[in-house]
Amino acid sequence: MRIDVLTLFPALFEPFLSTSLLGKACEAGTLDIRVHDLREWATDRHRVVDDVPYGGGPGMVLKPEPLVAAIEAVAGPKGDGREARVVLLSPQGVRLDQERAAALSGHGRLLLVCARYEGVDQRAIDLAVDLELSIGDYVLAGGEIPAMAVIEAVVRLVPGVLGNPESAETESFRTASLEGPQYTRPAVFRGREVPEVLRSGNHADIARWRAERARELTKCRRPDLLAGRDEEPR
Repeated sequence: MRIDVLTLFPALFEPFLSTSLLGKACEAGTLDIRVHDLREWATDRHRVVDDVPYGGGPGMVLKPEPLVAAIEAVAGPKGDGREARVVLLSPQGVRLDQERAAALSGHGRLLLVCARYEGVDQRAIDLAVDLELSIGDYVLAGGEIPAMAVIEAVVRLVPGVLGNPESAETESFRTASLEGPQYTRPAVFRGREVPEVLRSGNHADIARWRAERARELTKCRRPDLLAGRDEEPR
């Protein structure tokens, strides 16, 4: 899978992409992640990519000329022939969830566009963006951290990225529920014991216990995930 990132701050991605699973996957050739500086497509000697908003108001707005030029140079013009799906990280976008992350992981190429300032000229969105995506109901200084969150959520679903593929199948939100509690050695810590069923070696009982605990936790903390589903665990 190839992911391109368009940003005003490429240096923010260097440590992120060189560590942990991402770094290993990039070294192995499973992932190809490239970061581009939006200012490379500015046409004036000061490399200006923003301007004041029409109609007044605070802050600055990303200009359409450099942004559209950059997107088309990396991903091609918007339309059926475009290979990459262009995603703008924006508070106005649809919410990122596990289902959408899985859908994005099925694309061979993504271009993540990191907005800054007060936003992006709407004409650039209309002409060049395929999807606006938000990571939550709050506002950040820019789209770089949301882009990193999208990368983390998406690439771990790409075959070959995780050391154990089953990890992605048993996590929170994979089956519209939270993941239950986890334990490791020692068996007793400060008087608290690991549940006996997890030490029993009975895989059927362990699976049943985990499903029940996951259901209880979801019902307590995220009952919205259970809306429209049976109350008893299956």
